[in-house]
Amino acid sequence: MIGASGRSGRALCAALLEAGVPYVPLVRDVARWRATGLPGVARRLNLTDPPSAVASALQDARRIVSTAHARHVGAIVAAAPPAASLVCLGSTRMFTRWPDAHGMGVAQGQQALLSSGRDGVMLHPTMIYGAQGENNIRRLLGLIRRLPVLPLPSGGRALVQPIFQDDVTRAIMAALGREWQGGHALVIAGGQAVAYHELVALVARHAGLRRRPVLDVPASVLMGLCRVTSRLPGLPRVTPAEIRRLTEDKAFDINPMRAALGFTPRTPDEGLRQFLGASQ
Repeated sequence: MIGASGRSGRALCAALLEAGVPYVPLVRDVARWRATGLPGVARRLNLTDPPSAVASALQDARRIVSTAHARHVGAIVAAAPPAASLVCLGSTRMFTRWPDAHGMGVAQGQQALLSSGRDGVMLHPTMIYGAQGENNIRRLLGLIRRLPVLPLPSGGRALVQPIFQDDVTRAIMAALGREWQGGHALVIAGGQAVAYHELVALVARHAGLRRRPVLDVPASVLMGLCRVTSRLPGLPRVTPAEIRRLTEDKAFDINPMRAALGFTPRTPDEGLRQFLGASQ
């Protein structure tokens, strides 16, 4: 389990523990792993270490899960035992109209897996929410609490399809239970795409807050303003790149996910009710 002390890694280890599936956590910081309180003797692994060190950490692996950034998949493929199968997390960021280092690294990782001839899959989640320490919905919640109106590019009409952390974990577990022939890539997303202004309304409702009016502001104006507001105390930091990505639809067909993994993920309404209702 590479990246066991991260958000998705911790959630997966807890699910494996509950299912009675043994795992070996591989982490950069062993002390951070111990702080999770989860059982398992961790091995130290830094995927930027020499290939021999990575190979040593993976030498007895039969199934490898990586929740580390997908740019490291090439190193994992090169170091893994020949018979080991892989389940790796990517990101739908690779599909953005404005490629950045994150998205290009995911694309490179996918290519490394698909061209390797190995058995396995790269799962590309949309925006993940509901994990311990996640800041996607938390930042939005912070803005709702502090602002009387919410300025959004195009009035928040672009579509988003966030996926609940429990469904990411369920998808990885299902992928581990499959026998993959060759390399595959699969988008995992929430059960419904909604406009961003609808997501804002759902967050407010399930957090027990008054719905905030949405103000249609050009993305270029917001990108300029966020450079200023990032220095104001009490407001969550939002980058110009994040503002720009709010103008593109991020909606995906989940029928391939249903067919391959055997379940239907929660809609944003269902997931936010569970997440925010439990956190009140």
